[in-house]
Amino acid sequence: MIEIKNKQIIIDGKPELLMCGEIHYFRLDREEWQDRIDKLKAAGCNAVATYVPWLCHEPEEGRIDLEGKTRPELDLTGFIDLCAENDLYFFLRPGPFIMAEMKNEGIPHWVIDKHPEIVPLTWNGGKTRAKTLDYTAPAFLLETKKWYAAVMKVAATRLHTNGGNIIAVQLDNEIGMLSWVSNSPDLTDNVLQDFSGWLKERYTPEEILVRYPFDLDDEEERKAGIRSPDEAYSAELHYDLGYFMRFRFARYVAILREFSEEFGVSDIPFVVNIHGTGGGRGLMFPIGISQLYESYTQAPGYLSGSDIYFGDLTMETFQDLYLINGFMDAVHNKDQPLTSVEFNCGDGNFGNNFSGRMDPSASDFKTRMCIAQGNRLLNYYLFTGGRNYRMEKSYNDGNDRIAHTGERHGFAAPVSPEGELNYTFPRMARSIQTMMAVSNKLAVMNEERDDVAFAFIPDYYMTESRYDNSDKMAAIYQNIQVNRAAGAWENMARAMLISGYRFGSVDIQNKSITPEDTPVLALASARYLHVSVQKKLVDYIQNGGGLLLYGEVPTYDMEGNPCTILADAIGIQSIKNTNADLEYKLSVYADGWAKPRPEIRLHKAQTMDVRDAEPLFKVYGTDEICGFEKSTGKGRVVIVSCAYTCDPDFFKKALEKLGARVSLSHDCKYHGLFMTSTAHDGEKFIHILNLDGFDKEFHVYENGNALFGGYKLQLQSKDGVMLPVNVAFDEVTIAYSTAEVMKAGPGSFEFRLTQSEDRIAFVTTRDVAPSQDYRIEKTGDKTIVISNKHAKVDDKLTISFY
Repeated sequence: MIEIKNKQIIIDGKPELLMCGEIHYFRLDREEWQDRIDKLKAAGCNAVATYVPWLCHEPEEGRIDLEGKTRPELDLTGFIDLCAENDLYFFLRPGPFIMAEMKNEGIPHWVIDKHPEIVPLTWNGGKTRAKTLDYTAPAFLLETKKWYAAVMKVAATRLHTNGGNIIAVQLDNEIGMLSWVSNSPDLTDNVLQDFSGWLKERYTPEEILVRYPFDLDDEEERKAGIRSPDEAYSAELHYDLGYFMRFRFARYVAILREFSEEFGVSDIPFVVNIHGTGGGRGLMFPIGISQLYESYTQAPGYLSGSDIYFGDLTMETFQDLYLINGFMDAVHNKDQPLTSVEFNCGDGNFGNNFSGRMDPSASDFKTRMCIAQGNRLLNYYLFTGGRNYRMEKSYNDGNDRIAHTGERHGFAAPVSPEGELNYTFPRMARSIQTMMAVSNKLAVMNEERDDVAFAFIPDYYMTESRYDNSDKMAAIYQNIQVNRAAGAWENMARAMLISGYRFGSVDIQNKSITPEDTPVLALASARYLHVSVQKKLVDYIQNGGGLLLYGEVPTYDMEGNPCTILADAIGIQSIKNTNADLEYKLSVYADGWAKPRPEIRLHKAQTMDVRDAEPLFKVYGTDEICGFEKSTGKGRVVIVSCAYTCDPDFFKKALEKLGARVSLSHDCKYHGLFMTSTAHDGEKFIHILNLDGFDKEFHVYENGNALFGGYKLQLQSKDGVMLPVNVAFDEVTIAYSTAEVMKAGPGSFEFRLTQSEDRIAFVTTRDVAPSQDYRIEKTGDKTIVISNKHAKVDDKLTISFY
């Protein structure tokens, strides 16, 4: 039995932490399967994941081979069974779309040739610039159902619930991504007809006429009016089309689930993966959340999974990953845990030209942060490379292979196409093994949070498609994109994390927000904001909430109509928006409690007419206010309506004035430490990352009290630690440790040392066996083991009990 409950994945009554590796069986000779599985197990993984390429298994209509009759490497049944023989769980990803650099994104050529009407048209009636298809076209669904009938027949008898090892099935892959990245929404005749029906259910006939001055029932008018919209209704169409696409994607996912269950696959999690990271950043990832959150929250039994394609986790990017996890959690149902189903690993050499060169810390740091924030499944993608064989039929496409990366595939993987381990493998394996050593603890722990949350507004990321000829939508897009992330993430969110704040996120668009649940809210705000959200924020502040607003105080709703509900409630009026240029060097100076910070250059500011407030920032030369603190009802607001820089002390003071204080802190004089904690029933782990390339020394405090016996920690450059506090293992409790647990019991512990002199404090009735590797001290009820080995010389320590 597999349950999704309390943000946990529970298998046969036991909460599990699933660490998967993606192995593409179809890109390896069958004789190589066991070798790659051995390497996956050596890395510490307990599960295998793979796509199932429809393109390969049914190259000709009606000739489906899932047992390797045509090619040995296509024996999906044999591969799943081999993984079961190796005591590995299995995560099945059957498409129909799989991407994975496959031709047609994994769709057989014959499907497209047979049903040309499913190839989307888009803006102005042009062909889409991506290899996508109309998901909900009847012909496509008919062919997909046949594919699911075959692949689910294989899966059904191998489900964990039927005694097998399959514990999850992904439905399609990165739904909506191809349309987004090409700015080519699916606007086939079928989609337009469905959209018209959806509009009629959403609006009255009179409302439709106001929004759309053409006849939706006239097929030609409908095509012209939607594919080539007039400027007068471009904003209305943008949002209606975005909402419809969410509905359409959710319906598609529900249909795929119906197919799966019809063919015997049920009572396991169905996974929907979210796309959006790229270029080493996560600024656009919430676009994927916006597109798909209705798909995986529509009913019980779904999991959402992130695609994490960061490079190194550094001071530039660490807040991106932290926010991504928070935003995913914000839209989840109460039982849904975080997962990542494409967790990028390896060296970043995607182009086979040595252009990536990730640091060995990359996958380690991302693993540690994701596990600390509650991810219960990570799928390392791509764990091993392979080869793209030539198809039997020639398509005159340049190489006739199944994919467009040439003969070899997976150049960046920690295991090469030839099976060699690259330099990233040992560090990746160490982090996986560290998590799995205490997986029973981590599988139930949740991140501890301070009294502040970061606001998430899905519609701020409904920017996956825009009609290029609309100046109005261009203006709305530009302002939202400038204010929703970038500066807000890099200045406000980064400053919050540097200051020590641990925070989640709240979907303030779709869910309630109260001061009791969220005492303080940090909001990245644009000029445009829904009427309903502005009203919700007003109620929140009036009832005692603390609001830290960074960006612009909204003056319009999301369709560009004037709306100053929030500003009016606070008692402010926007004067103007000022931008720096070549001739004007916009500068801002501090006032009020923000003094005596130096005057700084900024690129933009929204100035305010404010009464009964304490000014915090003013524009040099005009003294116009662009930052202030003010009481409103029972609550307070701190508004920073300028692109103020990442000033940890300022943002910390602002949050303290609003009522949120840091509980977990350190005294390192340098920034570049990320720190959080996870806990359950009094047991705790402190997670710390040194994002910089030099060692750091510091004490750790919780509510002002020194942890780890007051011992000063030394964290090596680009290293991370997960240190136990009051963690029990049968008859032995680790009160605290500066070393990481690598193996626990029975009768002994293995640690990874991290210090020049590590200290491990046990509470137990058992005696520690003597060793030349350490000395033993007694302090009260604690037995303290002090390592005689320097971590930089030898970082392995075994402690036995008798």
